Amino acid sequence: MLQRFYQRVLALSASRHAPWWLAAISFAEASFFPIPPDVLLIPMALARPERAWRLALTCTVASVAGGALGYYIGYALFDQLAQPLLHAYHYDAAFARFQQTYAEYGLWVILVKGLTPIPYKIVTIASGAANFNFGLFMLASLITRGARFFLVATLLHFFGEPVRIFIERRLTLVTTVVGVSVVGGFVVLRYL
Repeated sequence: MLQRFYQRVLALSASRHAPWWLAAISFAEASFFPIPPDVLLIPMALARPERAWRLALTCTVASVAGGALGYYIGYALFDQLAQPLLHAYHYDAAFARFQQTYAEYGLWVILVKGLTPIPYKIVTIASGAANFNFGLFMLASLITRGARFFLVATLLHFFGEPVRIFIERRLTLVTTVVGVSVVGGFVVLRYL
């Protein structure tokens, strides 16, 4: 079933309405949809490299707006919507681990998880469920989601097809390196 969704989303990248689909999928993925927007962003940026940053901006804005919906689900509708959604995607154990980590590290969790391909909806729902500061959540989401999508768009703009292959094979590595760099930068700034 997930593979079928993936193939449908990939087919949307060729549509004349692809930018609207990109925004819709970016929004939905941040709160309930299982397919990340990279599935559309990568082929769209490869097809029109001059639009890569505009597409990254679309992903960022829509993802952060979708993150607000995910936050609301966790904050106001956890028992009715979030818990069944987490269970449907088999994220129960991941969510329990996340809550433990979240209680201890909060902001750092948002910054790191927002960059990685780990389902962002876990972060958004958990932030609402934990009643994390909404303004800080939105700012951290804007930074991390923007960094992630603009990194992909920039690499695709300048390096094209070889980067697409590298990103698709090593997306976790790429986003982990960026995540460690961002966290390392915050640590350096804090202690300098």
